Amino acid sequence: MSGITVWLPLILVMILLALRIPVSMAFLSGAVFYFGFIATEMPLNMILSKMVSSGMNMNLMAIPFFITVGLLMNYTGITSRMMNFADICVGHMWGGLAQVNVLLSTLMGGLCGSSNADAAMECKMLVPEMEKRGFNRGFSAAVTASSALISPMIPPGVMLILYASITENSVLDMFMAGYLPGILMCISLMIAVSYVSHRDGYRPTRTKRASFKEVLRGLAECFWALLMILALIIGLRTGFFTATEGGAVLCVLCLIVGMLIYRELHWQDLVKVLKEAFVSVANIFGIIISATVFGLYLTYAQVPQQITSLILGMNVGRIGFLIVVNIILLIMGMFVDSSAVLMIAVPLLYPVAMQLQINPIHFGIVCILNLSIGALTPPFGAVMYQCCNLCGIEMPEFLKQGKELLAALMVSLILVTFIPGISTLLPTVFG
Repeated sequence: MSGITVWLPLILVMILLALRIPVSMAFLSGAVFYFGFIATEMPLNMILSKMVSSGMNMNLMAIPFFITVGLLMNYTGITSRMMNFADICVGHMWGGLAQVNVLLSTLMGGLCGSSNADAAMECKMLVPEMEKRGFNRGFSAAVTASSALISPMIPPGVMLILYASITENSVLDMFMAGYLPGILMCISLMIAVSYVSHRDGYRPTRTKRASFKEVLRGLAECFWALLMILALIIGLRTGFFTATEGGAVLCVLCLIVGMLIYRELHWQDLVKVLKEAFVSVANIFGIIISATVFGLYLTYAQVPQQITSLILGMNVGRIGFLIVVNIILLIMGMFVDSSAVLMIAVPLLYPVAMQLQINPIHFGIVCILNLSIGALTPPFGAVMYQCCNLCGIEMPEFLKQGKELLAALMVSLILVTFIPGISTLLPTVFG
């Protein structure tokens, strides 16, 4: 089967997504349209079978646990202690609370792993306090949204798990690969915040750098949070537990810390956590299951093979291909949920990357970083919209105040794209 007919389901999905139809419904519609009206020799009950089997991947079972961990952070008192530690570390720098905002996202990324969860948390905790201290509300929202994009890069980011599941690469390798790009994003944003703060007069929150004794005291206060991050890294690295088991371990540790040590987590809070976790997990798994079914169409129609032949025929080489990938994913990330784009684009582009002998771990980090930045840009960037709504500001003001931060993230993307060692160093060292 050839010609425009093969591409009709893909075109249909793009139209439905542009009309703001839910992502899972758009994917299912494309697959049903193909197998119902084009490739009619395939029985439709194959779609039901694929829907059931797609949720049985053990790697995906880590997602509910890590989402629950991120939510538990806000109820156990761990988040507030991490914020105090971040203030001790960078409160003396120009930008004060804005610098704390960036560093807190980096620290919490090791536990939260979701940009939306991180943005929602910091909009409630930090933005009101930043306004009290003279920060422009638009700039406060822009810093919160920009720094939240670090969370998917720092293990255990959900996108890292999804990419490993789609491409059958090691989850541990993806976790190790995310640290240096995440730290690079943190440094780039802190430099941009410092520049804006000098220009607009956003002063430090502390009169002088914290003493060694204050740093030790701050470390002691967030000891349990840091211990959980360390336990996750050591447990995964030594093979003591898998990523899924590690998520379960962190959930138990959060409950112990919140109820028995800090005593800020109560039984009634667990109901709220479970409700929020259920909604988030249902949304993600709806996308995963429907995208897997849509992948059945892509495989049956040999769409990835056709795209591979087309790009290889252009003879663009590795550098040219990576530039094309950056452009495509940035644009797609502006319109569609990042998880959905990952489920669509990776099966299409991954074979080409392998033909060009691009390291699969490096390619995964480039894809995830692109899609994260797409969530910050108009017209439909999810994190941008979330922060604008929570902070009560208009999109033009958000974009005006955040242009330097977006530029810093683009610099990070360029460095990660063209210096593969940033992504592959840690997986190689610890491999």
